[in-house]
Amino acid sequence: MRILVVEDDSALRQQLCQQLSRSGYIVDAAADGAEGEYLGCEFEFAAAVIDLGLPKIDGLELIGRLRRQHKTFPILVLTARGHWQDKVNGLEAGADDYLAKPFEMPELLARLNALIRRSAGFASPVLAIGPLSLDTSRQQVTLNEQPLELTAFEYRVLEYLMLNKDRIVSKNELTDHLYAQDFDRDSNVIEVFVGRLRKKTEPLKLIRTVRGQGYVISAIQRPSVADA
Repeated sequence: MRILVVEDDSALRQQLCQQLSRSGYIVDAAADGAEGEYLGCEFEFAAAVIDLGLPKIDGLELIGRLRRQHKTFPILVLTARGHWQDKVNGLEAGADDYLAKPFEMPELLARLNALIRRSAGFASPVLAIGPLSLDTSRQQVTLNEQPLELTAFEYRVLEYLMLNKDRIVSKNELTDHLYAQDFDRDSNVIEVFVGRLRKKTEPLKLIRTVRGQGYVISAIQRPSVADA
């Protein structure tokens, strides 16, 4: 999944990008509010991490502008400001949660994971469709209560489909949330990963192809319109 990081401290921005990348996220980073606004309006993100003390456009104004552009992805605010009113202002501007500096990276990852999960309508870190279960906090998948071995990219495809269950997800949308911007969109790797997931979850037939539109995962078993 793609995450937007807007942080003017270069050392912290680099640390955030590295830790998020290691956790399986695709990260776009901006050093100021103007660049953050461009990225946030130009591309689709699963969530954003935004510092309040930004140059050019401050964090509160940036959040407000993104919301006025109907960007609904969850926003986690980073703030070095300790006063409670600053936190309230961030939430009222449209943020979904805040984290005061200094912070521990595991807490940021946990809060971000929770925001993404809740925005998709899941209260629990464990996503389940029938006997297929995916633990987003531990990044583990089980089928019929038995561990299911997946590659990192297979896990990412499955996680994104399960977070968007019962909704058609296009190949371009999957590509946006799984790969860097310079990825070859004519590649057939998405079809390959979906095909592998189908084989590993047989005979459930949870993942369907909707011709010309994309993929959908659902507990309701229907025949695919086309193979991956």
